[in-house]
Amino acid sequence: MFKTRKELVFIILAGIFITNAVVAELIGGKLIQIGPFFNFKPFVMSIGIIPWPIVFLTTDLINEYFGEKGVRKLSLITAGLIAYAFIILFIAIIIPAAKGISPVNDTEFTAVFGQSMWIIVGSIIAFMVSQLIDVSLFWFLKNKTGEGKIWLRTTGSTVISQLFDSFIVLGIAFWLPGKMDGETFLTSAITGYTFKLGVAVLLTPVIYWAHHIIKKYLAEEAL
Repeated sequence: MFKTRKELVFIILAGIFITNAVVAELIGGKLIQIGPFFNFKPFVMSIGIIPWPIVFLTTDLINEYFGEKGVRKLSLITAGLIAYAFIILFIAIIIPAAKGISPVNDTEFTAVFGQSMWIIVGSIIAFMVSQLIDVSLFWFLKNKTGEGKIWLRTTGSTVISQLFDSFIVLGIAFWLPGKMDGETFLTSAITGYTFKLGVAVLLTPVIYWAHHIIKKYLAEEAL
C-alpha cells in the first residue's frame, strides 16, 4: 500500500495531527475552571486546549523528518478541514431533529455544536498563525544548533507560537464579541498558555523517544 516506510510515518503523524486539531476546535467552546489554589481565584480556560500538546508533538516530528514545506502544507490542509467540519455542523444544526424520535433535540445539539462565527474565525486564524510561527522558529533554531538540542527547537518554537495562539483565539472568539471581559480574557489566555507550555515541557522525553523510534524504523528500511 505504501511505497516506503517514510510515507507510512507521514500518514500516521498527519492523521494524529489532523484528528487532534479538529477535535480541539470542535470542543473549544466549553470553558472549564481550574482551581482555586491557595488564595488565588479559580482560573478559566477552554477545554479545547487539552488535545493541543499532541498537535505540538506531531508538528515537531513532521518538521524534523518532512521539513518546513511538509508542515506548512499539512497546516493549510488542516485549516481547510476545520472549516469543512464547521460547515457540516452548520448544516446538521439547521436540519431539524425528528421530534419524539431523536434522543438529542435541536436545542441540545445546538448548545453543544453551535459554535459562533467568531469562534470559527478565531480558531482558524489562531491555528494558522501559531503553526506558521512554530515552523519558522523551529527551522531557525535548527539551523543555528544543527541536529543536536532537540529540546531547544521543540520547546523554543512552542514557547512563542502558543503565546500568539492563546491570545488570538480567545480574543477573537470571546473578547471581541463581548462574551468575556478584559480581565477574564487575560487570565484565561495566560492560564491556557501556561498549561500548554507546561505540558510541552513534560512531553520533551516523549519527543526524544518518538525520534528514536522513527529514526530506527526508517533506518531498517535502508539496510
